[in-house]
Amino acid sequence: MPKVTTIAELRLFQRQNRMHRSWGLIPTMGSLHEGHLRLIEQAVEENRVTFVTIFVNPTQFDNKEDLDNYPCSIDTDLQKIEAIDSNICVFVPSVETIYPDGAAVKKYALQGLDKPMEGRHRPGHFDGVATVVERLFTLIQPDVAYFGQKDFQQLQIVSLLAQSMGIRICSLPTVREQNGLAMSSRNRRLSTERREEAKLIFELLQWVKSNFSSHAIVDLKEMVVQKLSKTPAFELDYFEIAAEHNLRTANSKKEGVSYRAFIAVVVDGVRLIDNMSLN
Repeated sequence: MPKVTTIAELRLFQRQNRMHRSWGLIPTMGSLHEGHLRLIEQAVEENRVTFVTIFVNPTQFDNKEDLDNYPCSIDTDLQKIEAIDSNICVFVPSVETIYPDGAAVKKYALQGLDKPMEGRHRPGHFDGVATVVERLFTLIQPDVAYFGQKDFQQLQIVSLLAQSMGIRICSLPTVREQNGLAMSSRNRRLSTERREEAKLIFELLQWVKSNFSSHAIVDLKEMVVQKLSKTPAFELDYFEIAAEHNLRTANSKKEGVSYRAFIAVVVDGVRLIDNMSLN
């Protein structure tokens, strides 16, 4: 399986496969789980050439401890990718390769998509995400890039960036563990007990969805806060209901608007996010 670490190696592989359009890209930070593998499988099915990038991007972490604790399992990741297709090109660059002039973050006009929820609680996070995604898009030059819906706010921002670069985005539904917890590389930092308890996040979203048509938004939000307050191990960062197209927080419902619930919870120092379509 081709594994490249430098731009020169990447360019050589691209020249050798220039006639094989289209190209699919799955950007990851490694520690691959079933959600990542579904994206890779979809890309392999739809494209002549598939690229997977593994790069833990320092510019999107507002907490150095979180960056230092981010799980790394490169050998296992490569084995999982090769099991899908041995022709996938895996790009594993260094920080210096991605940021040759230093890890500086660009500022982006993101039409307000970066302001609520994650943007409010993690200042500068989405500029860091957009910076690395633009860099990877420029280096790989894919026809289509694949993202999951667990990071829905990120998905909307990446979609905006991709549109400006002529790249199509393919998004797939969130892949969940058996108990409903959204799959995440961070889940492995949870104890077995906490991992099981974290199913409450999914259950709360399901409850909101089933009650969305019959309850006012402000009442739903208040009830979620109350339900979570009964679980001391869970610290609520936010729970919001927002319009899908612009991510603006909704306090009332409007006809013809699609809404989505967003939640972020800290469990034993591990920050978990999830979301669910409501109508």
